[in-house]
Amino acid sequence: MARSCCIINCTSRANDSCVKSTGNAIGFHQILAWKRNCPSHVSEVTKRQRMAWIAAIGRPNITFENTPPHMLVCSKHFHKGKPAYEMLECDPDWAPSLKLGHTDFKASTTARFDRLKQRSKSKQPRKGSRSSGAETAHLGEIHAAPVTTETTAESQPQQITPQHEDEDLQECKMCSLRLQEIAHLQEENLLLKKELSKKKLDKEFLKDDNSKVKFYTGLPSFALLMGVLQQISPSLPDTDRKISQFQMLLLTLMRLRLNLPIAHIAHLFDISRTTTSTLFNITVNVLYAHLSPLVHWPGRHCIQASMPHQYVEMFGDRVTVIIDCFELFIESAQNLRAMAETYSTYKSRHTMKYLIGITPQGTISFISKGWGGRTSDKRIAETSGFLQKLSPGDIVLADRGFDIRENVALMGATLKIPAFTRGRSQLQAKDVEDTRKLAHVRIHVECVIGCLRSKYTIQNDTICLGFVVPCEGENMTLLDKIVAVSRALTNMCPSVVVKQASDE
Repeated sequence: MARSCCIINCTSRANDSCVKSTGNAIGFHQILAWKRNCPSHVSEVTKRQRMAWIAAIGRPNITFENTPPHMLVCSKHFHKGKPAYEMLECDPDWAPSLKLGHTDFKASTTARFDRLKQRSKSKQPRKGSRSSGAETAHLGEIHAAPVTTETTAESQPQQITPQHEDEDLQECKMCSLRLQEIAHLQEENLLLKKELSKKKLDKEFLKDDNSKVKFYTGLPSFALLMGVLQQISPSLPDTDRKISQFQMLLLTLMRLRLNLPIAHIAHLFDISRTTTSTLFNITVNVLYAHLSPLVHWPGRHCIQASMPHQYVEMFGDRVTVIIDCFELFIESAQNLRAMAETYSTYKSRHTMKYLIGITPQGTISFISKGWGGRTSDKRIAETSGFLQKLSPGDIVLADRGFDIRENVALMGATLKIPAFTRGRSQLQAKDVEDTRKLAHVRIHVECVIGCLRSKYTIQNDTICLGFVVPCEGENMTLLDKIVAVSRALTNMCPSVVVKQASDE
């Protein structure tokens, strides 16, 4: 495997073509290890050197405890082309310092070290004397190291004054303390960045925590959330905004799920209110285009394959759908006609009404467009396209408001609704029993509607008029798309009907 340098923005590789053409070999050096089992002074120096290397590299995935063996540093980042001897802390090559790709670590210079070498030479005996101590051995290591064109002070000795000598001695004494403090601050900086990433609303915020995913998005798992993102990402805008595609999806689901105000979401993601509103509308449209097929009418054989036993016992295996209507509160319009069409006498509020159909298993199989709250259940069922979904032999379960027996019969299907007294003082025993059975299973559609309202709470608030205006060039409102997307996302979650049936 080709070796490469881990320094930020460094492109050096072992088979670099420019190296081959010039003949200058580039060396690669592993991050120095901490010699903890050596004598205490060696252990301390090597620990400080390792920390200095990690601080100079400046990558968040390289820490004191974790340095992958493939992470190498090339010779371009040292004055002499290779690291200095570990005990020479004053050497500018004690840690990488050149072309680091960031400004957190200041590049070292060779001038001070050159003056130190000149002083050491002047103190050496002229002949026959043996040098004792670590300093002479260290300087031997220095003389053996190749010197690049950047280090020319040896051929042109500098004039050392007493003032320079005192300053250099004082700075050399503080050198190790400074490096240790810098390395400590770099480590602290990396830890703070990790803590900050945990608070940022991105993938890392929700990763490996399905309870957070369920709370903020309504979906049961992070894997499912990423599956939705993968499905819609080709259609999401890929711009240079401060927010990623994942965050676009997250802010949309958070608004649907928690009904957070636009201003609050804008504050959480550090963007403007206008940008937040625009991204929400764009993402809802993309989600509708990709997820609306999840609300589909299944074939009869699919329904019969997993029909709950209570339906089979009461109505046989031909029950296809249970229908009902629900209403969402909206703001009052200024137009008198619109006010009259949206006013619901049942809710005593201005509403939009939707027809919903579920299978016996609890999956949502039909959702209509929005109608004004004044519209009757019967009219919505007749004009929403619901009847065209029926096949001969199907059984439809509904409430008394759906007096569409003749329309359903024209499609070859059967409608079962609670019995009417029709002028009688009370129902017959058979009608009472049939109504009881019907009410026992019809409650499932109420459970699904209740689940939708609790899962995506934006439907519990009063919807602004901007959401009920038809989208440009379409015969649908943004509220219609929000309702459809909420139903599609609910179909991705475990069914409340099957759970209740198993509990019973």
